Amino acid sequence: MNETGGSAKKSVPDNINREIEALDSVILQQTPNGILLVDPETRIQYVNPSFRTMFHCELDELLGKPAREFVHSDCFERAIETGGKLMVKESVPVHNVSYRVGLFPIEGENLYCGIFIDISDEEKAKQHYNELKAQTLERAQEVISKQMKTAQEIARLLGESTADTKVLLVKLMSLYEEEKKK
Repeated sequence: MNETGGSAKKSVPDNINREIEALDSVILQQTPNGILLVDPETRIQYVNPSFRTMFHCELDELLGKPAREFVHSDCFERAIETGGKLMVKESVPVHNVSYRVGLFPIEGENLYCGIFIDISDEEKAKQHYNELKAQTLERAQEVISKQMKTAQEIARLLGESTADTKVLLVKLMSLYEEEKKK
């Protein structure tokens, strides 16, 4: 660290710099996250293979086009307007994809970077869970209704039986009373 709190630059041999640059390139090409670089007008300047796969697009369809056409969001515009970092969660039914994206400016360049994480499987699982929950609640309501009807039927039958028993007991009591009078 230097006196201003920043890190001091160390001289790195050219062959190590080339290896690091090659590794950077491999990482950008092989990461499972989509990476998109845009200029200040949000025109696409770079896109990695994972982004193309995620959004079902070819490279020639993307380069130079506004990012909004593919990500179906004004997230880059908002990040550029505020000049800062932004996290966004979106769904694009046209491409059958849901994503979370982190956006940030690239220091020393006139570019903004978006790192897109495909959360489609998570969103489908969440939707499936919500559907199951709704079905379970509906089924629970049906069971409760059926139990209430059964309880009402039992109460009705008990009421009838109690009434019949009362009638029978009243008759027996009146016969006993008549016999007692004789």
